[in-house]
Amino acid sequence: MATADATATTTTEPIVGRRRVPEAPNGTVIFLVGVVIALILGSLISKTFGQTTVIGLVQGTSFASLAVALVIIYRATGVFNFAQGEMATATTYVMYQINTAWHVTYWLAFALTMAFSFVFGAFCYVIFVRPVERRSIVAVIIITIALFLLIDGIVQWIFPPEPLYMTSPFSVNVAFGGLGVGVNWADVGTLLTTLGSVFLMFLLFNFTKLGLGMRAAAFRPGPARLVGVRVSRMLAIGWGIAAILGAVSGIMYEATQAYVLTPQLMSNVLLYSFVSATIGGLESPFGAVVGSLLFGIILSLAQQYVGFIGTELQVPFALAILLVIFLFKPHGLFGKAEVARV
Repeated sequence: MATADATATTTTEPIVGRRRVPEAPNGTVIFLVGVVIALILGSLISKTFGQTTVIGLVQGTSFASLAVALVIIYRATGVFNFAQGEMATATTYVMYQINTAWHVTYWLAFALTMAFSFVFGAFCYVIFVRPVERRSIVAVIIITIALFLLIDGIVQWIFPPEPLYMTSPFSVNVAFGGLGVGVNWADVGTLLTTLGSVFLMFLLFNFTKLGLGMRAAAFRPGPARLVGVRVSRMLAIGWGIAAILGAVSGIMYEATQAYVLTPQLMSNVLLYSFVSATIGGLESPFGAVVGSLLFGIILSLAQQYVGFIGTELQVPFALAILLVIFLFKPHGLFGKAEVARV
């Protein structure tokens, strides 16, 4: 009888905890399929619509790698890295210095910039973030804001305020004949370079021992330490990879801006990338890419067909979309809802 009572007590005692469960993907898939069909039909009906959609896709890819970088840092630290845009701007200036000022060929300069970006990102984590990451989330947020101000000041101190120009590796114009939509090789190159870098990061995170260690360090640092994962080292590598993705975003976005480089290059892109990551889900790298493409198209179509949304109202428009997401889809298209078990 005592055993039965004990069993009853054990089975009826409330269990309180939290776990993350994926939201049903069916609605998301149906929504995305509907968007693709609508874009294809619109492009068949109107050449202007098709051209605007292509411009939005290219624009979205320039947000994608920075959005994935934001997701990587968010998964690792639980906070938004406010300095990510300035880090991307700084590494784009490094690309300019190597390629244009020192006359190194474009793709060799690109590779050297990626190497610098990795060291730069890991350095920022080890020197500035790691000493305070166990104190509080607020401390980490303050550090990322301080990094934003520090990097911005250093860039403006070293480089002149007037616009600089880099040479283009993409010069040949091509066109999609079927729909009559024109796109230059710079757009194609930007799209392929950005999505290619994101795909390589996907392979790294999902099919290598290093990637698995980084995921374990980001999601379950305590248990990861118990099985021998060097969490601090993995997080430093994660910051380095995020800096590489940010550098790709900065360099490719500069290519879409007529190769004009200024200290304010990524000031708005950081916001657009955050909106993109929120659309996809702040914990989903794949969602960040989908959200970036979707937001790029939305932004391009709004500029084309909504008369009062010009260059001046792009930021308020992005903030309005962000507000709508937080109100109606706070976990994004591919996010996971946190629920309590009682």
